Amino acid sequence: MAIQRNRCFSCDKGVAYGNNVSHANNKTRRHFKPNLQVARIVLNGKIEKVKVCTRCLSAGKVTRAPRGVQVA
Repeated sequence: MAIQRNRCFSCDKGVAYGNNVSHANNKTRRHFKPNLQVARIVLNGKIEKVKVCTRCLSAGKVTRAPRGVQVA
């Protein structure tokens, strides 16, 4: 599985779009990127690198693979 760009592996959170609103109420388009971190996880008995948002990491939805351990 390839690492997807700007998409959480666990919750599928992606880029959100909205407006910058100035003091003069001028509106221009902008985007909000999720806070993604690359994490090594055990998936189907293999260690893979995936992008996971920090919310899923702190909530324990994804458990990181232990360092220095090779999974066959």
